Amino acid sequence: MTPAADVVFLLDVDNTLLDNDRVHDDLSKYFDRKFGAASADRYWAIFETLRTEVGYADYLGALQRYRCAEASAAMNDPRLLLMSSFLVDYPFADRLYPGALAAIAHLRTLGTTVILSDGDVVFQPRKIQRSGLWKAVEGRVLIYIHKEQMLDDLERRYPARHYVMVDDKLSILAAMKKIMGGRLTTVFPRQGHYALDPHNISTYPPADLAIEHIGDLLFESLQNLMTCATPVPSFPRKRESSVV
Repeated sequence: MTPAADVVFLLDVDNTLLDNDRVHDDLSKYFDRKFGAASADRYWAIFETLRTEVGYADYLGALQRYRCAEASAAMNDPRLLLMSSFLVDYPFADRLYPGALAAIAHLRTLGTTVILSDGDVVFQPRKIQRSGLWKAVEGRVLIYIHKEQMLDDLERRYPARHYVMVDDKLSILAAMKKIMGGRLTTVFPRQGHYALDPHNISTYPPADLAIEHIGDLLFESLQNLMTCATPVPSFPRKRESSVV
C-alpha cells in the first residue's frame, strides 16, 4: 500500500489549468465554417443533451451522435472525419493558462500533484497528454465520470493526511468539502464561464481560498494552503418570501 503523503494537490483541468472556453469557441467557429450555422446549432444541441445524459462534456461522442442523426448524405460527408481530426490534434498546449505549468512545478515542491478530472476515456486523456499536463504531474492522472463521487477510490490511490482541491466549479468544491471536511482545502480560481456565473456564486458556499488566476498559486505557501481549510461550510439558504 502506498504510504500516506503529507499533502496531495488535486488539480482540475478544464478552465482550471486549461482555457477550455477557448477550445469550445475554436471548435464552434470551425464547425460553423465547415458545415454552416444550422448544422453547428444541431451539433451543440446534441452536445448539451449528451452532457446531461453522461454528466460530462463529450465532444467526440456528440460528433458521432450528430453523424447518426443526419440524413444519409450528410452522414457520409468526409468532412466529418476532419472534425474528429480537429479535436484529436488540437494544440491544447497553446490553451494552457499563463503560469499553469509553473504552478504545478511549485506545488510539486510542496507535495504530490494529481490531475483529477471528469471526462470520457478517449478525448480527455488526449487533451491532458497533448497539453503537457500529463507529463507535468508525472502521469498521476485520474479521470472519472463524477469525480466528487469517487473520493474513496481517490484516497486509496493517493492516501494523504491533507488534500488541496483546485477547481473552477464551486459545486464540485462544495460536494467534496461536505465529505472531506477540514481534511480538504478548496481553492477556487475565478476563470471561465462556470466560475464567473452569478448563479453559481450565489448558490454554493465560498471556497476556502479564491484566486484570480491559476498562476497565483506560485505565491501561496504550504502553511497558508493547509491552515485556511475550514470545517464543512453551510450552504446558503434562500430567504422565504412572506405571504401577505
